[in-house]
Amino acid sequence: MLRISWTQKVSNVRVLQRVARSRELLLIIKKRKVEYLGHVLRHERYQLLRLIMMGKVEGKRRVPTRRLRRFWRKKSWLRNIREWTNVESVEVLFRLAEDREKFAELTSNLQ
Repeated sequence: MLRISWTQKVSNVRVLQRVARSRELLLIIKKRKVEYLGHVLRHERYQLLRLIMMGKVEGKRRVPTRRLRRFWRKKSWLRNIREWTNVESVEVLFRLAEDREKFAELTSNLQ
């Protein structure tokens, strides 16, 4: 389409500029993820999912070797949402989700 080879190091932003498209899709995904988090945190039937998000479920996690460690550094789902909403902690985010109107305002201010 744009004749960009896979070996060229072209960022997504650069490709979008070439196509003259905005990053609408990313904004839609951000909003839906934040809205889904609010939905999960407000409803009782998602108790297990809430426990998992809070990190209260214990389990085994493999410790990566030194060689693989840099590949395993991925942002968590909640960390992404905290960064997008500029909320300092998960606890504050969970408290905000209890009030539907405040959380809707938070969601509408995403960029």
